[in-house]
Amino acid sequence: MELLIIGLSVFFLIHLLPTTPTLKSTLIGKLGEIPYKALFSVVSLAGFSLIVYGKVQAEFIHVWQPPVMLAVLTKLLMLPAMILLVAAYLPSNIKKHIRHPMLSGVSLWAAGHLMVNGDMASILLFGGFLVFAVVDMASANARGAARQVETKPLWNDILVLILGGGAYALLGIFHQRLFGVSIV
Repeated sequence: MELLIIGLSVFFLIHLLPTTPTLKSTLIGKLGEIPYKALFSVVSLAGFSLIVYGKVQAEFIHVWQPPVMLAVLTKLLMLPAMILLVAAYLPSNIKKHIRHPMLSGVSLWAAGHLMVNGDMASILLFGGFLVFAVVDMASANARGAARQVETKPLWNDILVLILGGGAYALLGIFHQRLFGVSIV
């Protein structure tokens, strides 16, 4: 469990850097933009690796028994979560309506997985990501984050929906192989 907690801490702490613009600017000034981004990426990858390894190695500590019906709700939440994750990286009109598609997608993913996992490691993992996403959205809003103003071609929205739906389908098909948990 310790590796999972260390991984979550490293991952979230490095991702909190952008929420403190003066610290980020200072680091970029001292390191340069490319070395800063490289360091950010390496530390993020290290934290993520510790999260994955820590989750796999974590002792199963039963906390609560999720109702079976919540699995249906989780599956329903995952489709918009995947679409929002794709929308974060591709230009579309979704950003005109949703200020933080990546963080919104992570929130849906985390909330959905919290509903169907009642062990301590899962609660730490998914609860940590949910809290982080909500805090990061609030922080970005406080720093003046705005919705996209310009209108993108409709084709972009269709592409985001297709790719998000495709990611949803692939995760459904390969969830057992990737994560050791069947969603059927």
